[in-house]
Order: sequence, then structure tokens, then C-alpha cells
Amino acid sequence: MERLWAPWRLEYVQAPRGGDCIFCLGDTCDDQARLVLFRGKRCFVIMNRFPYSNGHLMVAPLRHVADPGLLAGEEMAELQQLTIACRDLLLQTCQAQGFNIGMNLGAVAGAGVADHLHQHIVPRWAGDTNFMPVFADVRVIPQHLEATCRQLREAIAQGVGNFC
Repeated sequence: MERLWAPWRLEYVQAPRGGDCIFCLGDTCDDQARLVLFRGKRCFVIMNRFPYSNGHLMVAPLRHVADPGLLAGEEMAELQQLTIACRDLLLQTCQAQGFNIGMNLGAVAGAGVADHLHQHIVPRWAGDTNFMPVFADVRVIPQHLEATCRQLREAIAQGVGNFC
């Protein structure tokens, strides 16, 4: 049997659970280190540190809330606007051919952080689901996370994606 190594995944597997919410940024948060791409008035965009595919982004409200039914209208509107801006950003910078967009609400639905809702924007390309995740439970991410982060930040600064 061949072995496929994904040592970066060990950090996630061994990370202590509980403690501070990864989506609660605060005013003193180091956006660069936390991979925050954009802060709006009510929501923000952050890269997934353990992505399903290259460019996997998440949009979350600044307010710590688990149920989308508890969002104010302005929060829900900004969450949706930023989701569309992320889609446009990934279309232009990564030439994504499709997307999986959605929320996992509750731990039993797959939410890794169940008490602070967040929407995933996962770019997809033809043939990106090859044998690796099917047979080896391994995902291949072709670009280093920090390189993708730099590329997306530069594109946002140039006005790509209509972030406001």
C-alpha cells in the first residue's frame, strides 16, 4: 500500500478544541496572521486555514451568533453581498469554473465551529475531484495558503469583486 502524506493536516487534528472562537476577531486581531481578507460593517471574509480547495473562503458576521434566523436584516444582506463579492473575486483571480456555497448549521451537520455561523465559498474546477479524496481521503491544494492570500488581497485592493 502506498502512503500519501499531508503533514499540514496534523495541526488541525491536534489543535485543542474549545477556547476562543476563531470567528470572533475583535479590534486588535492581526488580520494578516488570521487570513482575514476583508472587514465590512457587519461581516468579514476570511480564508479557510484547512481548505477543501484552493481559494476556499468563508464569510461570517462580526457578531457571535449561531442561527441565521437571529441575524439582523443588515447582517444578512451584507453576508450575501460579501458571498457574491467572493464568488466574483475567485472567478477573476482563480478562474473558478463553479462553486459550492453554503452553511453547515450544527455539529451534526458538519459545522466545525457550530456556535458562530459562517458561509463557505468553495471554488471548483473540472476534474478537481480526482482519486485523491475518494481513495486516499487527501485533498491536493496546488498553491500555498499565504500565496493565495496575497493574491486575493491584492485583487481586492484593485477593486476586484466589488467589496465595499
